[in-house]
Amino acid sequence: MPSLQTARYALRGKIARWFEEPASAALDKLGFTPNLATLTGTAISVGAGAAAADGRFVLAGVLVLVGATFDMLDGGIARRTGQVSDRGALLDSVMDRVSEGALLLGLLIFYTRSATFDQTLIILAFIAFSGSMMVSYVRARAEGLGMKGTAGFATRPERVVLITVTLLISQPDWGLWILAVATPLSALYRFWAEWRSTDEAPGESK
Repeated sequence: MPSLQTARYALRGKIARWFEEPASAALDKLGFTPNLATLTGTAISVGAGAAAADGRFVLAGVLVLVGATFDMLDGGIARRTGQVSDRGALLDSVMDRVSEGALLLGLLIFYTRSATFDQTLIILAFIAFSGSMMVSYVRARAEGLGMKGTAGFATRPERVVLITVTLLISQPDWGLWILAVATPLSALYRFWAEWRSTDEAPGESK
């Protein structure tokens, strides 16, 4: 899906120019290191999961947005201060999964409470979590094999925007329905795109 990726990268470039660079400079002046920004964003995202579990969806949406902002700025701080490293990239990737998992766990807990029990939404939360992890895993595995692994439409930025919006309007069930459909399809699309990109015969391994 080249057109989508082109639009995504163009938008990211504009965000970097108008927000990420000045904001990361401000955090750098406040003494934030890249890893501290990553861990701060994760802690805030875990708080969003706790708020979601308690049914405070608007607060959860605000916290997701703030946490994602810190997560976006850690790379800007690293590039600005010359602290780009494999360790930082590893920490960032792992904490992204923790942040997303914490929020979906919070929603799952909310829908397992006796007063708000909904078996369908519990299942959707599990599918959304599994699908999100598979989207990321396919990319990681593809990159490990020397492929790009960037195809797809339900990447982390899109998932963050979707869940933030649906939380802010107190309709997380809408977000779960969309994620439960979009993330497995995106993972399958990404896998198929990488499968087709290689001439390796079935059964062979690199």
